[in-house]
Parts: sequence; structure tokens; C-alpha cells
Amino acid sequence: MKWGAAFASRLPGGWSAELVVLTTPVQPSVRQLHAALAGTSFEATAVPTVGLDELPELLARIRPDAVLLALRGPLVRVVAPIAARGPGRPVLVSGFPGLTIPAEPKAIVYREQVDLIVLHSRREVRAFRANAVELGIPVEFGLATLAFLHGARAADAAAPEPATDLVFAAQAKVPAERDDRVRLLGWLADAARRRPSRRVVVKVRARRGEAQTHAEAHDYAELLGDPGVRRALGGSLPPNLVVEDGPMADHLARAAGLVTVSSTAALEAVASGLPTLLIDEFGVTPKLINTVFEGSGLFGGADAVAGWEFRRPAEVWLADNYFHGGEHDDWAARLDVLLDRRAAGELPLRMRAHNLSGGALRRAFERKRMLGEHDRSLAGTAAMVVAIPTRWVVRRARRVRALLVARRVTAAGA
Repeated sequence: MKWGAAFASRLPGGWSAELVVLTTPVQPSVRQLHAALAGTSFEATAVPTVGLDELPELLARIRPDAVLLALRGPLVRVVAPIAARGPGRPVLVSGFPGLTIPAEPKAIVYREQVDLIVLHSRREVRAFRANAVELGIPVEFGLATLAFLHGARAADAAAPEPATDLVFAAQAKVPAERDDRVRLLGWLADAARRRPSRRVVVKVRARRGEAQTHAEAHDYAELLGDPGVRRALGGSLPPNLVVEDGPMADHLARAAGLVTVSSTAALEAVASGLPTLLIDEFGVTPKLINTVFEGSGLFGGADAVAGWEFRRPAEVWLADNYFHGGEHDDWAARLDVLLDRRAAGELPLRMRAHNLSGGALRRAFERKRMLGEHDRSLAGTAAMVVAIPTRWVVRRARRVRALLVARRVTAAGA
């Protein structure tokens, strides 16, 4: 939501945009919606929520020239053919809300029926284009400055007033293990104790009970409220260690520096001129979504967190990673070409070429899996009854096969 609204707010002159929320199990709460739309051209009170079955009628009434699918990849695969079937076949655009290196081929497979994928760095364009060529998917890629960055460069930004917070940008997926999160909170508690007159803010994306794009097994606020965790962190927590939510821009305005394991907030901080620290105590791996920062000069460990030792990015890293300069953006020109093809009737919807086994049953399963209780179709219910045990059997067979291969390799080595 945040990415889609910010991107649509920066369309070229002559465009108008309408924003709708699709009803799913992970749609934003009212509070999250207000936070996501802060600083955009959209008002939360004017954004309608529609079910997937209502979408064709809405698109037929609006007849848009383009539809931006700011959705998770598996849901893009469900919505893209529905959006394309209406009168006037709009150009279908999608993209990613944050860090996408390493570039996963399945991200392109999910979007194989989209016409244009918006990316945010030269490195991303190279990597995803190579994936698309290998997969045989003729999708267009457009370079855009990440909407959250507002075209700013670190050297150009200046804080309007002194700011003192250490802001830790939490992510749902990393680190995933409870013990690692407790260790991380320990470093933040040490930072708070060393500077008791300044705040250490754990900035979270959701409150208890609110949905997130990715499930979070161990909530930071709940961990800090756990007596066992408190004992592990020294018995009592410093009062200047706090957990807060809300728009990231508001927190960065009060920050002396940003700390994270892996988050798009690091890019926002760099663009705002804030020194930033990427924690490398858990490693630098694709699983941690932090390999894109290799060569940035932003990595540091536990001592750097506790000591408020932030970093400045290396200039050579910036140009290839999100700070290429708005004059190099080409997504709008590529969209214009696609609009011309649409006007000439030369933009048919591509048929799916990947993940086709199962036919209509698979498509019903994909829809049900993304919409959950919001899909009340008989086909969806039937697909889940068949697919869940089938998926279990297939995954079990793959594990057994992998184990047998590992044993053969071990025996050969012995």
C-alpha cells in the first residue's frame, strides 16, 4: 500500500489516479492505512475497499489506461488476468515495494502476465531482466527512483532541527529466530543505558492483531513484555527504550541515526542524510535480505549498535543501488510505448507459461490461498480440500529425495 500510493502520487503531469484496497486477509487496518498514505496524494477516508469479485465492475466503470498492481506476487498472478479482461484492456504494471536483491526468478513468474515491472536500481534491472530472459517471459522493466526517497541524495539533505533518537527499523522476516531477536533487544537496551537522555525506538510496522505482508512470529513489543526476556536483559529495561509505530518519515525526522538488519527504511535514511547502521551479527545472506548492502560500508556489529556508531554509504555503491538519479528513470517512457501498443490493439494478455499443472483447480487454489475467507467460491473450497494434502505429500517426497541424495553424497565421500 505504501509503495503503490507513493508511486501513484508521483505520476507525470496529465495523469489522474484512483486508489482502492483489495479485500484480503492481510489488508491494512484503518490505522495502518493512515500511516501508509502519509505524505501521498491520497486520503485514507476516500479510499474504498473492494472484493475481488467487485473489481471487474469497478474497472469497467473507470476504464483506466493502466492498472498498478501493488500486491504480493502470488496475488498479482490472481488479479492480473481479471484486470485485463475488462473493456479497454489496460496496461498492467507491477513492481516491488523494497529490497529485491537477490532477484528471485519466482517473482517474475508471479508477474508473467504483467506488461511492465517497475524496479528501483540499475542492479535490480540487470538481475531481473536476466531472469526473464532465462524464463522466456517478454516483460518490460522500467527504472524508477524508489518513491520513498523523493529523489534526495544524502549530500543534499539537511535536518531542519537537531534530532536525537536511535531508531531501529524492525522487519517481520529477519531475524526470524526468537533468540536472535532477544539478543538484538539486548544491544538496543545497552544503547539506551549508555545515553539515558536520548530515546532508543523500536519502530514496528504493526500492532498486535494487525496484519503484515509477511507473518511475524516474535513481536518485539511482546518480547519486551515477557518476564523471562526482561530477566535476560538485566532485570529492568531502561525507560528510554520504547516501541512505537506510525509513518517511518516521522521517526526519521526525530532520529540521529537508523539501525536495521534489512529494511527499505535504510534507503529512506540514506536519502534523508541520516547515518545508518546495518547489523551484520546474524550474517550477510540472501535469507536475511541484506546482500544488496555489500560494498555499501554500512555494516556493523553489536558494539556499533550499543555505541551509537552509525555509518555513511560509499559513493560507488549508491549509483548502482537506488541512488542512480531521477534523470535516469525510464519507466514513464516505457509505459508510454505500451500505451501506444494498447491504442493500436497490439497488447494482448499473455497466457501463463509457468506453474500450469492442475489447470482450473490450481487457479482456484491460488485464489483461495490469497483471499482466504474472502473467497467463498465452491471451486476454492474444493481446491483446498484437494491441494493441501497433495502439497504435503509432494513436499514430503522432496524432503525424502533430498535426504537420499545427501546420504549418497556422504557415502561417496566416505
